Amino acid sequence: MALKFFTMHGYEGASLSQIAETVGMKKQSLYAHFKGKDDLFLQVLQDAKEAELSSKLNYLSKVNTLNPKSVLFGYLQLIIDLFQQSEQLKFWLRMSFFPPLHLATAINKEVMDSEMQTQAVLEGKFQNWIDAKVIMEDAPSVPTLAFIGVVDSILLELAYGDNEKRLNDKLNASWTVFWRGISQR
Repeated sequence: MALKFFTMHGYEGASLSQIAETVGMKKQSLYAHFKGKDDLFLQVLQDAKEAELSSKLNYLSKVNTLNPKSVLFGYLQLIIDLFQQSEQLKFWLRMSFFPPLHLATAINKEVMDSEMQTQAVLEGKFQNWIDAKVIMEDAPSVPTLAFIGVVDSILLELAYGDNEKRLNDKLNASWTVFWRGISQR
């Protein structure tokens, strides 16, 4: 329930009293579980991070490693679907771009941890594709970071934009150029 309040009202607008009332308890009872609003907020954020990370890593663990075009485009579509359909992941996305100032350092640490875990798995996938000679030979960090740049541009559009056509145009343009750059000719 706290997720709903933090998503709708942001950190500043969410009230512990309203959260407690909605779940049928007194505000003081929340303090038996959380040290305060920051602690509750960071727990909601941690849960959202785990949901995002497990969704990404689960997808990457189940995909066909010899078809990078399908795997990578599917990953981009997964990102769009996750952040458009899940309130928890919308919250994660918003807080990664717009953290409450006094919690920015803690939130940035969580975001970077998630990014580094995902990057490590992606880099392993790119190394496998390079070894199998299904993409251009390069250091695996190069296509990994370029792909993360495509993902970041999609996340930026999801965070700031509200135009489905622009999102799809951006996805298709960035994907076309990226794939052209790594595919075997």
